[in-house]
Amino acid sequence: MDPKLLDILVCPLCKSPLIYHKAEQELICKADRLAFAIEDDIPVMLADEARKMTAEEVAKL
Repeated sequence: MDPKLLDILVCPLCKSPLIYHKAEQELICKADRLAFAIEDDIPVMLADEARKMTAEEVAKL
């Protein structure tokens, strides 16, 4: 994932900064508890396609 891209990407819903989870290839919004997939080095920033995370998952970050 390009570090310059990570600097400018924010959550499409709340505009919070995202956390890059390299092992899972996801960008995570703690505020909305959503994980956006990264496919072929391209973030899929669609709220409808984001994975909903549990409070426990978010707390581990």
